[in-house]
Amino acid sequence: MTVEDVKQARQAVEFSREKLESVLRGRFFYAPAFDLYGGVSGLYDYGPPGCSFQANVVDQWRKHFILEEDMLEVDCTMLTPYEVLKTSGHVDKFSDWMCRDLKTGEIFRADHLVEEVLEARLKGDQEARGLVKDANAEAEEDADKKKRKKKVKQIKAVKLEDDVVKEYQHILAQIDGYSGPELGEMMKKYNIGNPVTGEPLEPPMAFNLMFETAIGPSGQLKGYLRPETAQGQFLNFNKLLEFNNGKTPFASASIGKSFRNEISPRAGLLRVREFLMAEIEHFVDPLDKSHPKFHEVKDIKLSFLPRNIQQSGSTEPLVTTIGEAVASKMVDNETLGYFIARIYLFLIKIGVDDTKLRFRQHMANEMAHYAADCWDAELKTSFGWIECVGCADRSAYDLTVHANKTKEKLVVRQKLETPVEVTKYEIDLTKKLFGPKFRKDAPKVEAYLTELSQEELEKKAEELKTNGKIVFTVKGIEGEIELDDKFVVIEKRTKVEHVREFVPNVIEPSFGIGRIIYSIFEHSFWSRPEDTARAVLSFPPLVAPTKVLLVPLSNHKDLAPVTAQVSKILRKEQIAFRVDDSGVSIGKRYARNDELGTPFGITIDFDSVKDGSVTLRERDSTKQVRGSVEAVIKAVREITYNGASWEEGTKDLAPFVSQSDAE
Repeated sequence: MTVEDVKQARQAVEFSREKLESVLRGRFFYAPAFDLYGGVSGLYDYGPPGCSFQANVVDQWRKHFILEEDMLEVDCTMLTPYEVLKTSGHVDKFSDWMCRDLKTGEIFRADHLVEEVLEARLKGDQEARGLVKDANAEAEEDADKKKRKKKVKQIKAVKLEDDVVKEYQHILAQIDGYSGPELGEMMKKYNIGNPVTGEPLEPPMAFNLMFETAIGPSGQLKGYLRPETAQGQFLNFNKLLEFNNGKTPFASASIGKSFRNEISPRAGLLRVREFLMAEIEHFVDPLDKSHPKFHEVKDIKLSFLPRNIQQSGSTEPLVTTIGEAVASKMVDNETLGYFIARIYLFLIKIGVDDTKLRFRQHMANEMAHYAADCWDAELKTSFGWIECVGCADRSAYDLTVHANKTKEKLVVRQKLETPVEVTKYEIDLTKKLFGPKFRKDAPKVEAYLTELSQEELEKKAEELKTNGKIVFTVKGIEGEIELDDKFVVIEKRTKVEHVREFVPNVIEPSFGIGRIIYSIFEHSFWSRPEDTARAVLSFPPLVAPTKVLLVPLSNHKDLAPVTAQVSKILRKEQIAFRVDDSGVSIGKRYARNDELGTPFGITIDFDSVKDGSVTLRERDSTKQVRGSVEAVIKAVREITYNGASWEEGTKDLAPFVSQSDAE
């Protein structure tokens, strides 16, 4: 089979998620955790091939990002004290919106409920217009695709007004961007209640997704299992900066488990409660977000779904180069654009289908108020488009809030080649008067005043000049506080500075490894047209769990020494392999290892005993070549680790046709 033949064969048989999941579970890529006890939704165990595949993906991530970009890797604790996540905003805002039926106690995730009800009404409209035969059957199929419990039990064929259809479609195009109150308003406006009973639901309430725990035997130190790996990187910023000799820009990186208490985890590996993340925090000068290597990626073409296209109700992507996207300011800056392109290159390298990859910009109401820009790498699966990588310009938010809370500066000090004059407001406190006036509260008042921003100081200076006093409140102190110019002086002063001090901005690419892995499973899976029972996982050799299947033609004792010799060489070369010396036919042995994604098979026969030659088989095309053990293993290494094509890697090997070509 040629490359084009393989491409056509992969598209000849319709994709079946049920068949893929049968293979993945049957070959123990993964399985529900605690299966003997009935399992717990959202928790999974990886088996040997799943572990190997994940390890290979993580290894490539390290090489592609940490090694190539000179990043500083840290491994931080998963247990996080309450105060840290309170400061970061997770305690107050890390939530999904849920609504409850007060009569039955049933809980619904608000955005999923609105989405399904509106989709059901649109399907009923299509049936009423004669565009579909059975709206209920289609809805059942969609629910199965999204692995959600079908909430709308019976869809009625009711024709909607054309403007209502457009309104529903517009809402569905941006369903991920609505807040809880907005979802609540929609539920009122479109009369969305319990889809089975019709009973009204409580307005959407925020459900915090973090797992709470107590640290230590007293139970008094409240904590959480971390929802992301980022906070440990921010809190170690000063140490990382010192390790990097005070130079910026630089990036830290972390790979580890995170935890989210999902409301209804029903989408297999895509929505789980414990998962592997790989996150990068790239610290950059807020006044210079250019990137020295941007020219290397500027001509890469990508599919973008920017905010304005989504607002129009369309999902048709815009295809353009990352260079043009940054030049037009669709993507905010070069560093953000550079990482978007690098994310694309990584995903393609490990087996993502580039026709099923797009970059979607966050809507304004999805983004945090401090973020400058944010894009998600979304992969198309049988569940729809799935967010697998987020890439955000988080501004200086994280370092600023942690510095304010801990009173520890998290800044870069940059020596200026030419000193500059800086004019800014400064506040002087007559501290000897604070003790007698405020007693034990004096430190709180002083801290409040010294932490005022330039904008706040400007307002206070005007207030002091106009009224002869400033009035303010401090958390933890009752009533208003008044201070005159005996206590405080606020002036605008000009100074010559030789060092510039700034809080760096952060560009954060954040990878959900499990979601990427599942998407690659779908993108790599196909069935051979001549025998649809024979499934194949076409993993790139670089990340395949096992690289080589070693197949003795039979269990004859004369073949054992050659098998042992080839095994020894493969171990020495550190190429992952398995020996299959079972008694079944060689075709069956190849077939069951095609299901494991093993890209190469080395066959040992009686000619191998005579002349030391072996046969090398390629998984997708089933092409075979023959040569010495050393030449065959060299070809495997060239194709797997050096990026050579099959033709390039096997150019010194002879084509081979066997009787089992009709496997």
